[in-house]
Amino acid sequence: MPPPKGTTGSELSRGRWAFAFGLVTSLFFTWGFAYGLLDVLNAHFQEVFGISKTQSTLLQLAYFGAYLVYAPVAGVFMKRFGYKKGIHMGLSLYSLGAIFFWPSAKFAKYGGFVGCTFVIGCGLATLEVAANSYIAVLGSPKYAAARLNFSQGFQGVASFAGPLIASRWFFRGANANRLDTVQWVYLAVAGLGVVLNVMFYFCDLPEITEEALAAEIHEVGIHDDEKSFWKQYRCIFGFVAQTAYVGAQVAVASLAVNFLSEQGIGIDHPKASQLFSFCQLTFTVGRFVGVLILNFVDPAFLLSCYGLACCLFSLLVALVPGRPGVGFLFTLFFFESICYPCIFTLGTKNLGVHTKRGSGLIVMGVGGGAWYPPAQASLADKTTTRHSYLVPFSGYLAMTCYAVGMVIDQAVKGSFRFRNIDELVQGKQTHAEEEKQGARRSPTSESIEKAKSSTEFIEAI
Repeated sequence: MPPPKGTTGSELSRGRWAFAFGLVTSLFFTWGFAYGLLDVLNAHFQEVFGISKTQSTLLQLAYFGAYLVYAPVAGVFMKRFGYKKGIHMGLSLYSLGAIFFWPSAKFAKYGGFVGCTFVIGCGLATLEVAANSYIAVLGSPKYAAARLNFSQGFQGVASFAGPLIASRWFFRGANANRLDTVQWVYLAVAGLGVVLNVMFYFCDLPEITEEALAAEIHEVGIHDDEKSFWKQYRCIFGFVAQTAYVGAQVAVASLAVNFLSEQGIGIDHPKASQLFSFCQLTFTVGRFVGVLILNFVDPAFLLSCYGLACCLFSLLVALVPGRPGVGFLFTLFFFESICYPCIFTLGTKNLGVHTKRGSGLIVMGVGGGAWYPPAQASLADKTTTRHSYLVPFSGYLAMTCYAVGMVIDQAVKGSFRFRNIDELVQGKQTHAEEEKQGARRSPTSESIEKAKSSTEFIEAI
C-alpha cells in the first residue's frame, strides 16, 4: 500500500513542524546511547572473556555490518509504506535486540552479544534512514545541514551518557569482571524503545512524500531527479565518503579507552572510560557549534575545512605520545562533529523522487564502521594502539576529497559561495526574472492583434 500523498516540510504550520521535528529528534537519543555503550563494551568484554582487541571488534562488525545489509531494505520499505511505519519497524528491532542481551549475559555467551548487536544495528539502520531523511527534508534545503546537526547533537548527548554510566557500573569493583549490570542497562534500553514505539503509534506524524519533494524542486527549475538513480553522482560518491568517514570515526572511538589507558600518564580503565565520555561531550559541543556556523557557511566548504582538520589531528594522535596525544584526540572528536550530517545532506540534496532510496544508500555507508575497527585493532595488536590511529587517517582523507570535489563542482558551475544560500528561494527568483525577460522579448497580445489586423487588411487589398 503506497503512503498518502503527503506534503513538504515548508507547507507545515509552525506548530506541526515543531512537533514533528521534536518527535523525530527523540530517536537520535536512542541510537546515541546504544553507540556510546558499544565502544565501552569493547574494553569490558576484553576483560570478562579474555579476548584480544581484534576479537572484541566483532561487536562493531555486527553493529555496523547490519547497516550495510539492512539500510537499503529500510529505504525500499519506507518508499512503499512511509516514514512512520519505518520508524515502528526500527524501534521494534531495536527493542528486540536489547531484550536478548539478558540471556546472553545470563549464560555469558560472547556470540550471543554479537548476534543481539546485529539485531539492534538493523533497527538503528532503519531509524537512521527514517530520521535523517525526515529531518533533512523537513524545511528549507538551506538549513538542512544545520537541522540535522542539531538533531544529531542529541545523539551526542546520549553517546556521552553511555560511557559515563559504563564507567560507574561496568568497571567498578566486582563489576569489572561481571556481566550482571549489562543485563539491567540493556533492559532499560529495550524499555525506552517500547515507550517511543507507543508514542509514535498515537502521534500524528505528517508524511512527507517524494512526489511532493519532486514537485517543489521542479517548480524552481531543478530537474536533477529526472535522471536515473545511478546517475545521481552526488549521492553515489556521498555513499563512498560516508563509508570512509564512519569507518574512521568508529575506529577512533572503538580503541579510545585502550589508547587513553596506554599513554603512561596514570590513566586506568575506569578513568579512561570517563575521559572517553568527555571526548563524546566534546563531539556533542562541536555539533551544536556547527549548527551556528552552518547557518552562515556553505556546508561543502565547511566540510572541506573540518575534513582537513580531521586528517591533521588523526596523524598527530598516531605520532605524538603522552598528554599532547590525549589533547589531540579530544580535538579530533571536535572536528568529527559535523561530518556525518553534512555528508548526508549533501548526498541527498535535490534527489526528489529518489530521496528515500538515496537516504538508504547514504546510511548504508555506515557499514564502513564494520571493517575499519578490525583493521585498526589488528595493527594495534601488532604494534601499539597509538600507531593504529594511522588507519582512520585514510578514511578522513577520502571524505575530504569528496567535500573538496563538491566545492570544485560548484565553482565550475558558477554556483559556489562561501555563504550558505537557499536554493529554492534563489531558484524562484531566477525563474521569475527569466519569465520577466521572456515577457519583454515576446510581443504583447495587443501587438499580436494589430499584426493580425494588418495582415488581414493587406490580404483584403
